[in-house]
Amino acid sequence: MKVFVTGAGALLGQGIIKCLRMADTPYHIIAVDPDPRSVGLYWADQAYLVPLAIDPSYLDVVCRILEREKPDVVLIGTDIELMIYAQNKLELESKYKTRIIVSPPHVIQIADDKWLTYEFLLKNGFPYPKSVLPGGIDDLLRECDFPLIVKPRIGARSVGVHLVKNEEELNQALRCVENPIIQECVATASQEYTSGVVVDMEGVVRAAVTMRRELRDGNTYRAYVEPDAPFNSLLAKIAEQLGGVGPLNFQFRVEQGIPKIFEINARFSGTSPLRAHAGFNSVNYLVKHYVLGDPIPVPQVRAIAIFRYWDEIVVEPEQLEQFTNNLGLVDTVVS
Repeated sequence: MKVFVTGAGALLGQGIIKCLRMADTPYHIIAVDPDPRSVGLYWADQAYLVPLAIDPSYLDVVCRILEREKPDVVLIGTDIELMIYAQNKLELESKYKTRIIVSPPHVIQIADDKWLTYEFLLKNGFPYPKSVLPGGIDDLLRECDFPLIVKPRIGARSVGVHLVKNEEELNQALRCVENPIIQECVATASQEYTSGVVVDMEGVVRAAVTMRRELRDGNTYRAYVEPDAPFNSLLAKIAEQLGGVGPLNFQFRVEQGIPKIFEINARFSGTSPLRAHAGFNSVNYLVKHYVLGDPIPVPQVRAIAIFRYWDEIVVEPEQLEQFTNNLGLVDTVVS
């Protein structure tokens, strides 16, 4: 089976490739990225350089690769590419006879914007941290005390996130964070979790795998898998109400037994390989489900701890030169 993976230089895209390599199916991986130094390009069976997703020529270049390679399925490895594929999903699937595993545009829009995430949770009666925009800070302070969290409505990892302990720090954070949302600080870092949820073609959640996590630079670097976590059934309800397709990821802290969700990602998670190590390879199972119609198995995960670390890859000069001498051309390939 041919699998097309975008964002081979991102933690997410690399995680998708890792999951495919961990599977028992011998996938043929086609990886793309704008940067010739992206590690995932060198893990793939075939690799191409593409423009940045914000470049007007991005989709045209991708279409040329789809026409050439004819992949069975397309998996998206960066947030910024999600809307492009969501908006063009039906046309691309029809023209190139492939499957694109991506949620509808309205789901991506809600997940991308933390204020819209809060409004969705509030409207549907799901738990959330109290949240306001800058004009509602006085109301928030009447409901909860410092510390508060100030962060961009649209952002990734921990970029631009500030824990503020008084009004002076709050005002300083508001001056340097563009388009901020202000939230109560729920529980402690020791009660932070990430959950991966998979949705089948009928819109039904078939699995949820939860891990308690420790962060470094906004990414999970230690994870503790919790089989049969008590939050999984609630997360399934939220995912189905949201209307996501394929993978969804929830990030939350637990306060008095209640998971208060502060972020939803309408995509695979960078922690997908960690869940695969625990016994549930969501990438493999979703590809087989959406392409072949195979049922998604019930998770049989193990209660393990997973620690991440740096690793290296050695690239020969001639491999790198193939890219750098022909930067941006669709014919730039590493085999």
